[in-house]
Amino acid sequence: METASRRSRRTILLCFIVALIEGLDLQSAGIAAAGIRAAFNLDQAMMGWMFSASIIGLLPGAFLGGCIADRVGRKKVLVAAVVLFGIFSLWTAYAGSLNSLLMARFLTGLGLGAALPNLIALCAEAVEERQRSTAISIMYCGVPLGGATAALVAMAAGEAWQWVFIVGGVAPLAIVPLMIAMLPESTAFSRQQQGVAVARPSTLTALCGEGRTRVTLSLWVSYFFTLTVMYMLLNWLPSLLLELGFSKPQAGVVQMAFNIGGAIGSLAGGVLLDRYSRRLVVLCIYGGLLLALAGIGLADNLSAMIAAGFAAGGFVMAAQLVLYALAPAFYPTLVRATGVGAAVAIGRLGSVTGPLAAGKILAAGAGTAGVLTAAAPGLLVAAAVILALNAGANRSLASA
Repeated sequence: METASRRSRRTILLCFIVALIEGLDLQSAGIAAAGIRAAFNLDQAMMGWMFSASIIGLLPGAFLGGCIADRVGRKKVLVAAVVLFGIFSLWTAYAGSLNSLLMARFLTGLGLGAALPNLIALCAEAVEERQRSTAISIMYCGVPLGGATAALVAMAAGEAWQWVFIVGGVAPLAIVPLMIAMLPESTAFSRQQQGVAVARPSTLTALCGEGRTRVTLSLWVSYFFTLTVMYMLLNWLPSLLLELGFSKPQAGVVQMAFNIGGAIGSLAGGVLLDRYSRRLVVLCIYGGLLLALAGIGLADNLSAMIAAGFAAGGFVMAAQLVLYALAPAFYPTLVRATGVGAAVAIGRLGSVTGPLAAGKILAAGAGTAGVLTAAAPGLLVAAAVILALNAGANRSLASA
């Protein structure tokens, strides 16, 4: 009979693989931006819309993926989400018009959005509370590693920008049979279904019942501003580097450093949350991110830019990991995926805002400095809101 620890390790490993593929798909548009811009003759404002098309899909995907998973199971929704973003990533590679491209990116985002809250819920419910942040961080470090893989694919493919989407489509479809055969359903969810029948709460009750209104709104604000900055960097960093005079291969190296730093930052953030004061960890992460953004603006050579990109990736992924690790603790099993999915969905509003705002700022002639300066106030707000969440900060994951 399989032990609980082996079941947990298998869950985290498979979720890590899915997160790796998701990270590849999330960053594919930014990495292929130059090729897409030339192929479809897009200006900077339209590039902002191209970046945001998939992110717009992330919002309803995250919300619906969480709500449906609390009713039919985390595994079923995750498998369906992986199939969805695999199919439409392939479609992106063969889009013949701008409208087809935007639709493909939107539907890819729908699948990507539905996957994430279920990855978080599965990992959170696979381990004991004292290991929760570490488990989620191990899973989530797959996202920046996937981004680094996308950069490698793009560098190997050269001018053939379609290959990053082909790989991003074939890989998720190939992993689906393994998920069906080996990924276990959440034990907490299964136990909930086997218990006495309980009336399903409404979405409003799930988010605001039992005094959760303040926590839910606080999570939404912090998710919004943190993801605004994260997706601004994910989508526009290669283009910003080209604007600063770096070559395309040099921009690829910085993008890889950004993602490697992100993987390390994600893992470190979870470990630190499980061992040290949340207040201290949050202050260090958001303070470090502000300094890293300043470093990107000030770097005047490749070595300095690689270091700044590495630091920015580490701190921005650690900041997002803090949010993903904290959110499950505030919602019981019956509504956990709904609560996490809603927070992720609100964060996706910031994901849409970031690339669009960066496009507008660049089109207005403010340049890289203007984009980076615009990111700072939102980060301060996000950090302040997280620090204000003292009530319930040490609450255990509900078992009900």
